[in-house]
Amino acid sequence: MKKIVLLLTIAYLLSGYSYAQQETAPDSSRLLSEVTVRAFGQYLKLSDAVVPVKVIVVSNGDLNNKSSLVNSFNTIAGVRMEERSPGSYRINIRGSSLRSPFGVRNVKVYWNDIPVTDPGGNTYFNQFAWNNFSSIEIFKGPAASLYGAGTGGLILINNLDRWQPGVSLDYVTGSYNLQNVFASARFGNGDNKNQFTYAHNQSDGYREQSAMRRDNFSWLSQLKISEKQELSAAVLFTDMEYQTPGALTLAEFNANPKAARPAAGGFPSAAGAKATIYQKNILAGFTNRYEINSSLQNATTLYGAFSQIKNPTFRNYERRNEPSYGGRTTFTWKNKQWQLAGGAEFQQGFFNTQVSKNRNGNPDTLQTNDDINYKNLSVFLQADWNLEGKWFLQGGLSINKTTVEFSRLSSYPVVKQSRSYKNELAPRLSLMRKIRNDLSLFATVSRGFSPPTIAELLPSTGVISTDLEAEEGWNYEMTARYFFFNKKLQLEATGFYFRLDNALVQRRDVAGADFFVNAGNVKQKGIEIFASYLTPSIRGTFIDHLAITGGYTYNHFRYGSFIKGTDDFSGKKVPSVPAGTFSVWADLQLKNGLYLNANLYASSRIFLNDANTAAASSYQLLGCRIGWKRTGVSKTRYSIYAGADNLLDEVYSLGNDINAAGGRYYNAAPARNYYAGISFQLNAKK
Repeated sequence: MKKIVLLLTIAYLLSGYSYAQQETAPDSSRLLSEVTVRAFGQYLKLSDAVVPVKVIVVSNGDLNNKSSLVNSFNTIAGVRMEERSPGSYRINIRGSSLRSPFGVRNVKVYWNDIPVTDPGGNTYFNQFAWNNFSSIEIFKGPAASLYGAGTGGLILINNLDRWQPGVSLDYVTGSYNLQNVFASARFGNGDNKNQFTYAHNQSDGYREQSAMRRDNFSWLSQLKISEKQELSAAVLFTDMEYQTPGALTLAEFNANPKAARPAAGGFPSAAGAKATIYQKNILAGFTNRYEINSSLQNATTLYGAFSQIKNPTFRNYERRNEPSYGGRTTFTWKNKQWQLAGGAEFQQGFFNTQVSKNRNGNPDTLQTNDDINYKNLSVFLQADWNLEGKWFLQGGLSINKTTVEFSRLSSYPVVKQSRSYKNELAPRLSLMRKIRNDLSLFATVSRGFSPPTIAELLPSTGVISTDLEAEEGWNYEMTARYFFFNKKLQLEATGFYFRLDNALVQRRDVAGADFFVNAGNVKQKGIEIFASYLTPSIRGTFIDHLAITGGYTYNHFRYGSFIKGTDDFSGKKVPSVPAGTFSVWADLQLKNGLYLNANLYASSRIFLNDANTAAASSYQLLGCRIGWKRTGVSKTRYSIYAGADNLLDEVYSLGNDINAAGGRYYNAAPARNYYAGISFQLNAKK
């Protein structure tokens, strides 16, 4: 509370330097319709995109909690971001987290055209800080036609969307000793852009053994070499550590949700094991764009990455070193009606994983030592056709090959196992009919193909599982998008059916180690509804604008034929996926600089195991934020704000452990908590 009072005092002192009656700067709710959608090579305004894509504009912090993107992601129907503990995230796009006990899998992620998803199929999404994002594009469903193997979806992160020279500094403090610092410096001009960012995040966490610290640095550069050539480069480095409290049983969760996993079954407690993840990531790459002639262009990206993980747990101590590299090239030919894009993407990783006994948070006797060589190759072709501005057809096809080789160095002689997943075709056909300027219909048919990730082929049981099959399936969906009142009101509804064969499902053994099995087939049906409304500035009133968005998701996910041993799960509801979610977000901005935004997220109960014998209760989350921003002298802008999350003080889990042994499903999320922040920005141009 003392820190919040201090921030309010600073705001009062700053107000003496502000101009009276300054208009607030354009914010992301008004700029959303102007965002350029890059997914599938569209490069169109969001309102004109021929493939349904959702966009989160992050560059304006007045609309986001800078501590986390969970609230922002969860405003999108069909998307659910989970936080098991500070620093530990999962992203669930139409049930994609079914195979992710932790981390982000089966979702392809790019940052400024550079693949963030490593060759082994894992994405360290927690390496990002708030100022590594300007906008985020999310595509739901198989995107393999242009982006390689995968059935879960696609995330494109952009970081230079609204670049302008200047500096900015943000500080956020709050409950559980939350301390966030964000700084960025931008210099150059329209032909030579540079941006440096730094972020420091730390928190003691709500639960025992859940403290987190992250330091993040990035550099981005974009150089226009000539009228025909542009070169961009990016570097991202993260050094972080976060404690892992472990999951609780229902009795433990009800008795004390703040507790960490206690000692049980011969295993130490999470605190006794000093369960923590020490993580370092570096990602660097460059992209060259060259206009060969007026009709033909090429974009080529080359990158390298390295991740180092040290993870003492209650079971063991794991050390991973994961160097990788890759590249992607795309040739695009276009005229007024046609566009043809073709190219390839290649990735290779040389990983090493060592597992030892854990002695009070330090490695002891070596148990296993594995070298892993993982390679991916995707060759793709996509055609776009525009017929008189009424019919838009986009068709794509990729051929994918994945090979993996394990060498168990801790065995003598060295044991080698390998597996290939090859010649898999992944087509996608999308048709858009623009009936009127305000009404469009979309239809999409696509096939997804997703081989097992390294974490599934070599799970925490230590048993190499090259017998796992790739999951695959056909996805069908239809979307209607309607604009009212000169595009002030937008309604969008999507219905989809995805039949997934050989679905990869997580299990846990009696010791709590995860492993994976193919689950026959999963039938995923759903409806997603999105609505947004924007009231522009009203003359003669104090209201600058009011923006409201809402989303509703209905999921009917069922196992088809799924029999394992004597257990028959056929027809059961798929765990980890709520049957329904609802979200609403509102932002009110006044002409004097005051603003208020609020968000509500509600989830139905979530089944926690394949047998549907355990479920997490439904919950409703309410958050709000009030702030004040002004434009001062010498091209400066500053703002101060305060907010609260979980105002209803719900006791709930935002990231459950699915199919956990001994009923350890629950990871309690924070109770009612508060935060406050102040930001300063100096722009070289008004």
